[in-house]
Amino acid sequence: MEKAKENSRGFLPPFRHFATQAIHVGQEPEQWKSMAVVPPISLSTTFKQRAPGEHCGFEYSRCGNPTRDCLEKAVAALDGAKYCLAYASGLAATLNIVHLLKAGDTIICTDDVYGGTNRYFRRIASELGLKTVFVDCTKLECLEAAITPETKLVWIETPTNPMMKVIDIQGCADIVHKHKGVLLAVDNTFMSAYFQRPLSLGADICMYSATKYMNGHSDVVMGLVSVNNSDLYERLKFLQYALGAVPSPFDAYLCNRGLKTLPIRMKQHFHNALVIARYLESDPRVEKVIFPGLTSHPQYELIKRQSTGCPGMISFYIKGNLECATTFLKNLKLFALAESLGGYESLAEHPAIMTHASVPKEEREALGISDTLIRMSIGLEDCEDLLEDLDQALKAAFPDHKVRN
Repeated sequence: MEKAKENSRGFLPPFRHFATQAIHVGQEPEQWKSMAVVPPISLSTTFKQRAPGEHCGFEYSRCGNPTRDCLEKAVAALDGAKYCLAYASGLAATLNIVHLLKAGDTIICTDDVYGGTNRYFRRIASELGLKTVFVDCTKLECLEAAITPETKLVWIETPTNPMMKVIDIQGCADIVHKHKGVLLAVDNTFMSAYFQRPLSLGADICMYSATKYMNGHSDVVMGLVSVNNSDLYERLKFLQYALGAVPSPFDAYLCNRGLKTLPIRMKQHFHNALVIARYLESDPRVEKVIFPGLTSHPQYELIKRQSTGCPGMISFYIKGNLECATTFLKNLKLFALAESLGGYESLAEHPAIMTHASVPKEEREALGISDTLIRMSIGLEDCEDLLEDLDQALKAAFPDHKVRN
């Protein structure tokens, strides 16, 4: 408990009733004839109607499903939102949001962004007549200068992937909402609903790859979108139905179950990540550590103002060259060399070769995604075991390094 208090010192206080809402909202036993405490998995694709056009809330599972409905209600509560919609993946959620636009519209996207988002905007949305401009949204003046009459959507992540830059959500919202008809969407995947509520900071849309922290067990691929505006919800609800990129009931059940432990998982992710970030920052074999929970992070004060804590995501530059980075990654034993993030297990990856390989090389280099950058998702293992694993992998990468007492 004391460690948790130390980690969160200076951040926003935890959102009230979060754990209770995660467990109870949308899960009421009274909605089932069986009074099941755990919402059942409704695998039926179709539902009997009383008379033609008179259904009991559900008619076809693409349009709506009882298990998915439980998940969407719970996530809406956790986001402080009126509505939530679930999708087959994070990119499916992105696709549905972008379908709010039309040919000729412009998207402003933060320059450091998930590789899949970058690829979709550059190679798919562009073919549909949409223009995307990439801007460093940590500099609000750059965002303001980039907005034109054609701008209809501003897309940000914070912290960004993989450079962990923190963007002022309220500041972006104030600028965006000076312009009628422009939406601000925040990819909240890294933070989860437990650490950050973009809608309360002025965003119009909060989206997730729920594959990551929201589910938290690396066994579901899913996207989530939360909003407060009723008209926006109806438009997105129609797109969810019409485009059909919905999750299976079983995946909805698993993600709903994952939410029940979200608060305790995120606290431990934060604790472990802070210990490891401090260790790496003090190690002479490491050039630089990028973790928003460190006082050395350039937006440390900002993340404390808009968040209740930090997730388990750390990026760092290892000294040396690509060979050193590769040797380090190949010698990890507890950390799995794998893409994705936010599960209970610790992962490490090489962004330039793996998650961000689709970003043009010159742009990767301009962002700082170099051959020596490593991204880690810190899991829930015992911290001393993770530290030992990192140390032995660093020793393998730098066999001639001698520890000075």
